[in-house]
Amino acid sequence: MSALVFRERAPAGAAHGLLVLHHGRGADEHDLLPLAEVLDPARRLHVVTPRAPLTLPGSPGHHWYGVPRVGHPDPDTFRAAYQQLAALHDELWKRTGIAPEHTILGGFSMGTVMSYALGLGPERPAPGGILAFSGFVPTVEGWQADLASRAGLPVFITHGRRDQVIDVDFARRAQELLEAGGLKVSYHESEAGHHIDPRELPGALEWVRETLPTPYAPTHE
Repeated sequence: MSALVFRERAPAGAAHGLLVLHHGRGADEHDLLPLAEVLDPARRLHVVTPRAPLTLPGSPGHHWYGVPRVGHPDPDTFRAAYQQLAALHDELWKRTGIAPEHTILGGFSMGTVMSYALGLGPERPAPGGILAFSGFVPTVEGWQADLASRAGLPVFITHGRRDQVIDVDFARRAQELLEAGGLKVSYHESEAGHHIDPRELPGALEWVRETLPTPYAPTHE
């Protein structure tokens, strides 16, 4: 059972799918909710924004894991967040009747790391797509990306060349890794720093539409 707090926005009509947006370091479940209106202005999707479980002394907001070194999450806090987020995703699929393959896992920064982790996790169901703003595929003890079963999975990556928090080389390495694994990567760089570049949002919107194009008929157990 997941104990994570979350916000959600229901679709206007029959859901075309599920969009789960994971916030970045020091934010909360409210941070990316407005992004739903940008990526899904027609309200085709059921959107959920979870709150990360970790709080750190002297550091505001909520965190998915500790950061001993960029690119290498702290294994213990990462594992705890991974398990809670996996439980939340499972609960959402069961409650909404929307299947994993009709789900986009997305996020910003640390939230992108969790989207990669859950979307590529070896014991996790493959989602319909991964939306990666300014993040990286994690290197962490006890987790390894399962790319063999993800061939053809759509991934949208965008990263700023002036990012001083997570270097753009992390995005380039993610592109190389995923393309070598047979995933379908749409890769974009801009002159942005460590933020979601508004100039990249029209492309992300179109990618979301193409990834979840038609209404999904829920099947409740």
